[in-house]
Amino acid sequence: MRNFVAVLVIVAIVLGLSSIFVVKEGQRAIVVQFGKVLRDAETGAPKVYAPGLHFKLPFIEEVKRLDARIKTLDGNPDRFVTSEKKDLIVDTYVKWRISDFATYYLSTNGGNQAQAEALLTRRIGSGLRAEFGNRTIKEIVSGERDSLMREALIRGANSAQELGIEVIDVRVMQINLPVEVSQSIFQRMRAERQAVAMEHRSEGREQAEFIRADVDARVAVMLSDAERESRKLRGEGDAEAAGIYASAYNKDPEFFSFLRSLQAYERSFESGNDVLVLDSSSEFFKYLNKATAK
Repeated sequence: MRNFVAVLVIVAIVLGLSSIFVVKEGQRAIVVQFGKVLRDAETGAPKVYAPGLHFKLPFIEEVKRLDARIKTLDGNPDRFVTSEKKDLIVDTYVKWRISDFATYYLSTNGGNQAQAEALLTRRIGSGLRAEFGNRTIKEIVSGERDSLMREALIRGANSAQELGIEVIDVRVMQINLPVEVSQSIFQRMRAERQAVAMEHRSEGREQAEFIRADVDARVAVMLSDAERESRKLRGEGDAEAAGIYASAYNKDPEFFSFLRSLQAYERSFESGNDVLVLDSSSEFFKYLNKATAK
Protein backbone atom coordinates (compact mmCIF):
# COMPACT_ATOMS: atom_id res chain seq x y z
CA MET A 1 0.00 0.00 0.00
CA ARG A 2 2.80 2.39 0.85
CA ASN A 3 4.49 1.70 -2.46
CA PHE A 4 1.28 2.43 -4.32
CA VAL A 5 0.87 5.74 -2.50
CA ALA A 6 4.49 6.65 -3.24
CA VAL A 7 3.94 5.88 -6.91
CA LEU A 8 0.81 8.04 -6.94
CA VAL A 9 2.69 10.91 -5.30
CA ILE A 10 5.53 10.65 -7.83
CA VAL A 11 3.06 10.51 -10.71
CA ALA A 12 1.22 13.53 -9.31
CA ILE A 13 4.47 15.47 -8.96
CA VAL A 14 5.52 14.58 -12.52
CA LEU A 15 2.11 15.53 -13.89
CA GLY A 16 2.14 18.78 -11.91
CA LEU A 17 5.61 19.71 -13.13
CA SER A 18 4.72 18.76 -16.70
CA SER A 19 1.63 20.94 -16.65
CA ILE A 20 3.49 24.08 -15.51
CA PHE A 21 5.75 26.17 -17.70
CA VAL A 22 7.45 29.52 -17.23
CA VAL A 23 7.95 32.18 -19.91
CA LYS A 24 10.91 34.47 -19.23
CA GLU A 25 11.04 38.21 -19.77
CA GLY A 26 11.76 39.01 -23.42
CA GLN A 27 10.11 35.79 -24.59
CA ARG A 28 6.70 34.73 -25.79
CA ALA A 29 5.42 31.15 -25.92
CA ILE A 30 2.98 29.17 -28.05
CA VAL A 31 1.62 25.71 -27.32
CA VAL A 32 1.63 22.98 -29.97
CA GLN A 33 -0.85 20.13 -29.71
CA PHE A 34 -0.44 17.20 -32.09
CA GLY A 35 1.65 19.34 -34.45
CA LYS A 36 -0.86 22.21 -34.53
CA VAL A 37 -0.59 25.56 -32.79
CA LEU A 38 -3.12 25.89 -30.03
CA ARG A 39 -5.69 28.59 -30.81
CA ASP A 40 -8.28 30.49 -28.83
CA ALA A 41 -11.69 28.81 -29.01
CA GLU A 42 -13.59 32.07 -29.42
CA THR A 43 -11.41 34.20 -31.73
CA GLY A 44 -9.49 31.45 -33.48
CA ALA A 45 -6.25 33.41 -33.01
CA PRO A 46 -3.12 31.56 -31.85
CA LYS A 47 -2.62 31.61 -28.10
CA VAL A 48 0.50 33.61 -27.23
CA TYR A 49 1.67 33.38 -23.63
CA ALA A 50 3.30 36.45 -22.04
CA PRO A 51 6.11 36.25 -19.47
CA GLY A 52 5.01 34.51 -16.31
CA LEU A 53 3.73 31.16 -14.99
CA HIS A 54 1.27 29.20 -17.16
CA PHE A 55 -0.37 25.78 -17.34
CA LYS A 56 -0.75 23.20 -20.11
CA LEU A 57 -1.85 19.62 -20.56
CA PRO A 58 1.06 17.37 -19.66
CA PHE A 59 2.57 15.15 -22.35
CA ILE A 60 -0.03 16.27 -24.91
CA GLU A 61 0.82 19.94 -25.36
CA GLU A 62 4.34 21.11 -26.14
CA VAL A 63 5.59 24.61 -25.33
CA LYS A 64 7.64 26.58 -27.89
CA ARG A 65 9.39 29.63 -26.51
CA LEU A 66 10.29 32.38 -28.98
CA ASP A 67 12.46 35.47 -28.58
CA ALA A 68 10.19 38.55 -28.73
CA ARG A 69 12.97 41.14 -28.54
CA ILE A 70 14.18 43.33 -31.42
CA LYS A 71 17.02 41.59 -33.25
CA THR A 72 19.65 42.84 -35.65
CA LEU A 73 20.40 41.11 -38.92
CA ASP A 74 23.89 42.21 -39.99
CA GLY A 75 25.01 40.06 -42.86
CA ASN A 76 28.01 40.20 -45.15
CA PRO A 77 28.29 43.00 -47.75
CA ASP A 78 26.57 42.09 -51.01
CA ARG A 79 26.94 43.17 -54.65
CA PHE A 80 24.21 45.32 -56.20
CA VAL A 81 23.82 46.67 -59.74
CA THR A 82 22.72 50.25 -60.43
CA SER A 83 20.65 51.53 -63.35
CA GLU A 84 23.96 52.29 -65.12
CA LYS A 85 24.92 48.61 -64.88
CA LYS A 86 27.65 49.51 -62.40
CA ASP A 87 28.42 47.21 -59.48
CA LEU A 88 28.40 48.40 -55.87
CA ILE A 89 29.39 46.55 -52.71
CA VAL A 90 26.75 47.45 -50.12
CA ASP A 91 26.79 46.71 -46.39
CA THR A 92 23.36 46.83 -44.70
CA TYR A 93 21.67 45.84 -41.49
CA VAL A 94 18.03 45.12 -40.60
CA LYS A 95 16.17 45.55 -37.31
CA TRP A 96 13.33 43.04 -36.94
CA ARG A 97 11.14 41.19 -34.46
CA ILE A 98 8.42 38.55 -34.45
CA SER A 99 4.94 39.96 -35.03
CA ASP A 100 2.93 36.75 -35.58
CA PHE A 101 4.37 33.97 -33.44
CA ALA A 102 2.28 31.16 -34.96
CA THR A 103 3.10 32.15 -38.54
CA TYR A 104 6.75 32.59 -37.60
CA TYR A 105 6.85 29.16 -35.99
CA LEU A 106 5.29 27.44 -38.99
CA SER A 107 7.26 29.30 -41.67
CA THR A 108 10.69 28.90 -40.06
CA ASN A 109 10.66 25.18 -39.31
CA GLY A 110 9.71 25.44 -35.67
CA GLY A 111 11.05 28.91 -34.90
CA ASN A 112 14.56 28.40 -36.27
CA GLN A 113 16.13 31.88 -36.10
CA ALA A 114 18.92 31.05 -38.55
CA GLN A 115 16.37 29.97 -41.15
CA ALA A 116 14.28 33.07 -40.40
CA GLU A 117 17.26 35.35 -40.97
CA ALA A 118 18.15 33.54 -44.20
CA LEU A 119 14.62 34.01 -45.53
CA LEU A 120 14.54 37.62 -44.37
CA THR A 121 17.93 38.32 -46.00
CA ARG A 122 16.65 37.11 -49.36
CA ARG A 123 13.50 39.21 -49.14
CA ILE A 124 15.26 42.38 -47.99
CA GLY A 125 17.98 41.83 -50.59
CA SER A 126 15.37 41.54 -53.32
CA GLY A 127 13.85 44.86 -52.30
CA LEU A 128 17.26 46.55 -52.13
CA ARG A 129 18.21 45.23 -55.57
CA ALA A 130 15.05 46.71 -57.02
CA GLU A 131 15.76 50.09 -55.43
CA PHE A 132 19.44 50.13 -56.45
CA GLY A 133 18.47 49.08 -59.97
CA ASN A 134 16.28 52.17 -60.33
CA ARG A 135 19.02 54.66 -59.39
CA THR A 136 22.42 55.81 -60.62
CA ILE A 137 25.56 55.85 -58.48
CA LYS A 138 25.37 59.64 -58.21
CA GLU A 139 21.76 59.52 -57.03
CA ILE A 140 22.54 56.80 -54.48
CA VAL A 141 25.60 58.52 -53.04
CA SER A 142 24.60 62.18 -53.26
CA GLY A 143 21.09 62.49 -51.94
CA GLU A 144 18.69 59.59 -52.37
CA ARG A 145 20.03 57.15 -49.78
CA ASP A 146 17.24 58.01 -47.34
CA SER A 147 14.62 57.49 -50.02
CA LEU A 148 16.26 54.21 -51.01
CA MET A 149 16.22 52.90 -47.43
CA ARG A 150 12.63 54.03 -46.94
CA GLU A 151 11.44 52.22 -50.07
CA ALA A 152 13.48 49.13 -49.16
CA LEU A 153 11.89 49.16 -45.69
CA ILE A 154 8.41 49.25 -47.22
CA ARG A 155 9.21 46.40 -49.63
CA GLY A 156 10.86 44.33 -46.89
CA ALA A 157 8.04 44.93 -44.42
CA ASN A 158 5.41 43.79 -46.91
CA SER A 159 7.26 40.63 -47.90
CA ALA A 160 8.29 39.76 -44.31
CA GLN A 161 4.67 39.65 -43.14
CA GLU A 162 4.39 36.23 -44.76
CA LEU A 163 7.03 35.03 -42.28
CA GLY A 164 5.32 36.56 -39.26
CA ILE A 165 8.12 39.12 -38.99
CA GLU A 166 7.92 42.88 -38.54
CA VAL A 167 10.76 44.77 -40.22
CA ILE A 168 11.45 47.82 -38.08
CA ASP A 169 14.32 49.43 -39.98
CA VAL A 170 16.59 48.87 -42.97
CA ARG A 171 19.85 50.80 -43.06
CA VAL A 172 22.62 51.11 -45.63
CA MET A 173 25.82 51.45 -43.59
CA GLN A 174 28.43 51.58 -46.31
CA ILE A 175 28.63 51.71 -50.10
CA ASN A 176 31.87 50.79 -51.83
CA LEU A 177 32.96 50.15 -55.37
CA PRO A 178 34.47 46.80 -56.32
CA VAL A 179 38.26 46.68 -56.13
CA GLU A 180 38.77 46.60 -59.89
CA VAL A 181 36.46 49.58 -60.40
CA SER A 182 37.95 51.47 -57.46
CA GLN A 183 41.45 51.19 -58.90
CA SER A 184 40.45 52.67 -62.25
CA ILE A 185 38.47 55.44 -60.56
CA PHE A 186 41.36 56.24 -58.21
CA GLN A 187 43.77 56.40 -61.14
CA ARG A 188 41.46 58.74 -63.03
CA MET A 189 40.97 60.88 -59.95
CA ARG A 190 44.73 60.96 -59.39
CA ALA A 191 45.32 62.06 -62.99
CA GLU A 192 42.67 64.76 -62.67
CA ARG A 193 44.16 66.00 -59.39
CA GLN A 194 47.63 66.05 -60.92
CA ALA A 195 46.36 68.06 -63.87
CA VAL A 196 44.68 70.52 -61.52
CA ALA A 197 47.85 70.70 -59.42
CA MET A 198 49.97 71.43 -62.51
CA GLU A 199 47.52 74.14 -63.55
CA HIS A 200 47.70 75.71 -60.10
CA ARG A 201 51.50 75.52 -60.13
CA SER A 202 51.71 77.23 -63.53
CA GLU A 203 49.29 79.91 -62.38
CA GLY A 204 51.36 80.32 -59.24
CA ARG A 205 54.59 80.68 -61.22
CA GLU A 206 52.92 83.23 -63.50
CA GLN A 207 51.64 85.16 -60.50
CA ALA A 208 55.08 84.96 -58.88
CA GLU A 209 56.75 86.37 -61.99
CA PHE A 210 54.21 89.18 -62.09
CA ILE A 211 54.77 89.99 -58.41
CA ARG A 212 58.54 89.75 -58.82
CA ALA A 213 58.51 92.08 -61.84
CA ASP A 214 56.27 94.53 -60.00
CA VAL A 215 58.54 94.48 -56.96
CA ASP A 216 61.66 94.91 -59.13
CA ALA A 217 60.05 97.88 -60.86
CA ARG A 218 59.13 99.41 -57.53
CA VAL A 219 62.64 98.83 -56.19
CA ALA A 220 64.15 100.42 -59.31
CA VAL A 221 61.89 103.45 -58.93
CA MET A 222 62.68 103.69 -55.23
CA LEU A 223 66.43 103.43 -55.89
CA SER A 224 66.18 106.03 -58.63
CA ASP A 225 64.25 108.39 -56.38
CA ALA A 226 66.74 107.79 -53.59
CA GLU A 227 69.70 108.43 -55.91
CA ARG A 228 68.07 111.60 -57.21
CA GLU A 229 67.31 112.74 -53.68
CA SER A 230 70.87 111.92 -52.53
CA ARG A 231 72.38 113.89 -55.42
CA LYS A 232 70.06 116.76 -54.70
CA LEU A 233 71.04 116.73 -51.04
CA ARG A 234 74.72 116.34 -51.97
CA GLY A 235 74.48 119.29 -54.33
CA GLU A 236 72.72 121.39 -51.76
CA GLY A 237 75.36 120.40 -49.21
CA ASP A 238 78.22 121.22 -51.61
CA ALA A 239 76.59 124.54 -52.43
CA GLU A 240 76.16 125.32 -48.75
CA ALA A 241 79.75 124.27 -48.04
CA ALA A 242 81.00 126.42 -50.92
CA GLY A 243 79.00 129.33 -49.56
CA ILE A 244 80.50 128.80 -46.13
CA TYR A 245 84.00 128.56 -47.65
CA ALA A 246 83.41 131.71 -49.70
CA SER A 247 82.08 133.61 -46.71
CA ALA A 248 85.05 132.55 -44.61
CA TYR A 249 87.49 133.37 -47.42
CA ASN A 250 86.06 136.84 -47.83
CA LYS A 251 86.70 137.57 -44.17
CA ASP A 252 90.54 137.11 -44.60
CA PRO A 253 91.61 136.29 -48.16
CA GLU A 254 95.30 136.55 -47.41
CA PHE A 255 95.15 133.98 -44.60
CA PHE A 256 93.26 131.46 -46.66
CA SER A 257 95.67 131.95 -49.55
CA PHE A 258 98.53 131.23 -47.15
CA LEU A 259 96.68 128.17 -45.78
CA ARG A 260 96.16 126.73 -49.26
CA SER A 261 99.85 127.23 -50.05
CA LEU A 262 100.81 125.25 -46.94
CA GLN A 263 98.41 122.47 -47.92
CA ALA A 264 99.95 122.45 -51.42
CA TYR A 265 103.48 122.16 -49.91
CA GLU A 266 102.29 119.28 -47.70
CA ARG A 267 100.72 117.34 -50.56
CA SER A 268 103.69 117.94 -52.84
CA PHE A 269 106.24 116.54 -50.42
CA GLU A 270 104.00 113.95 -48.75
CA SER A 271 106.01 110.87 -49.81
CA GLY A 272 109.40 112.37 -48.90
CA ASN A 273 110.89 111.26 -52.22
CA ASP A 274 109.27 113.88 -54.45
CA VAL A 275 111.56 116.29 -56.32
CA LEU A 276 110.36 119.58 -57.85
CA VAL A 277 112.52 121.70 -60.14
CA LEU A 278 111.07 125.23 -60.05
CA ASP A 279 112.27 128.75 -60.34
CA SER A 280 112.76 130.24 -56.88
CA SER A 281 110.82 133.29 -57.95
CA SER A 282 107.83 131.11 -58.85
CA GLU A 283 104.41 131.89 -57.41
CA PHE A 284 104.58 128.51 -55.66
CA PHE A 285 107.25 129.87 -53.25
CA LYS A 286 105.48 133.16 -52.77
CA TYR A 287 105.12 132.86 -49.00
CA LEU A 288 108.51 131.19 -48.55
CA ASN A 289 110.31 134.07 -50.26
CA LYS A 290 108.35 136.75 -48.42
CA ALA A 291 109.19 136.32 -44.83
CA THR A 292 107.44 139.56 -44.13
CA ALA A 293 104.15 138.35 -45.60
CA LYS A 294 101.10 139.01 -43.53
